[in-house]
Amino acid sequence: MLEAFAPARVRTVDRLDAQTFARDILPAAQPILVKGLNAAWPAVHKARQSDEAIVDYLRAMDRGAPAQVLEANANSRGRFAYAADMNEFNFSRRSKTISAGMDQILGLRGQADSPYVYIQSTPVADHLPAFLAANPCALLPPQITPRIWISNATRAQTHNDQDHNIACVVAGTRTFTLFPPEQVQNLYIGPMEHTPSGRAISLASLEEPDFERFPRLREAIAHAQVAEMEPGDVLYVPKYWWHHVQSHAPFNILINYWWGNSANGADNPLTAFMAGLVALKDLSDADRAYWKAMFDLYIFRTEGDPVAHIPPNLRGGLGRHTPQQHADLIRTLQSLINAR
Repeated sequence: MLEAFAPARVRTVDRLDAQTFARDILPAAQPILVKGLNAAWPAVHKARQSDEAIVDYLRAMDRGAPAQVLEANANSRGRFAYAADMNEFNFSRRSKTISAGMDQILGLRGQADSPYVYIQSTPVADHLPAFLAANPCALLPPQITPRIWISNATRAQTHNDQDHNIACVVAGTRTFTLFPPEQVQNLYIGPMEHTPSGRAISLASLEEPDFERFPRLREAIAHAQVAEMEPGDVLYVPKYWWHHVQSHAPFNILINYWWGNSANGADNPLTAFMAGLVALKDLSDADRAYWKAMFDLYIFRTEGDPVAHIPPNLRGGLGRHTPQQHADLIRTLQSLINAR
C-alpha cells in the first residue's frame, strides 16, 4: 500500500561511530539507517548461515528463564492488536523459555494458516547473558543493555516510545515505517491505559488502510519515512517518533536498545501531560484559551524569552532554575496536589 504513496526513505549511511552519533545524530532527532554496522556480529553470521544455526547459537546461551510469548491465530495476519470490540486483544500470552519459543516458530515454517508467534521485549542480560560481550553495540556504552524480539512474519502496529531506540536486525528482514511526533493528530491513536503491550497504538492499519474511517491517515503517510532492513543493519529511532514494524521472513530476530528517559515523578513530561488531562481538558473554552496562552508563552516559548523584562534575581520559577529552585517547585507542586 505505501508504495503507491512513494514514501521517503530514512537517511542511510554505510558507517557511523559512537562519537559522531552522540555529537551529530542524537541532537538532530532524525532517524538514520546504518547499513551493515553489525555485520561482524557472530549472531548475524550464524543467522546468515541458516535459521537453525542462529537458533542453536542462542540455545547454547539460554539460561532457561521463562519469557513472555504472544500467540495470534492466522486470521490476525500477524497484526497484534485489539479484537473487534476493543475490549479484548486478538492474541493470547504464554510463558515459555526462549528456546521453546524459537522451536515453535521453526516448526511453523511452511505450514498453511499457521499461527503467529512473538517472543516480545525479552531482556538479553537475564535470558542470554553471553550474547552481550560477543555482540556489542558500537554506538552505545555497555551499561545500556538490549532486549530481544523473535517472531515469524508479524506486524507491530504503529506506536512510539519515550526512549531513544536503536534497532538491530539479526535474522530475517524488517520494514520500519516512521512518522514524526507531530503526526499524532493523523494516526488515530487508541487508548493509553488499555493497550496491547504497554504503549498506545494506532487503530489505523497501514497494510489495509480504511481512508473512509481514517481520512487523515493519508496526511500521516505523506510524512512517512521507510527503512528496509537486513541482517546487520542498524536503525536509530528518536524518542517519540511513531513507528510501524513489519517482519517479513518465516523466522526473524531483532535486538533493540532503549535509553534516554531517566526522568520520573514530577520531572517526567508524561506526568505533566496526565495532570493536564485532569486539570485542563474539560475546562470551558475561555479557560482553556487562557491556559493555552500561558503554556505557549512560558513553557513552549513561542514568542521568545517571556521573562527578559524581569531582573534575573526576581524571575523565580519562571526563569532558569537552580537546583534549589527546582526542588522548591517540586515541593510546591506536591503541596498543591495534597491540598485537593
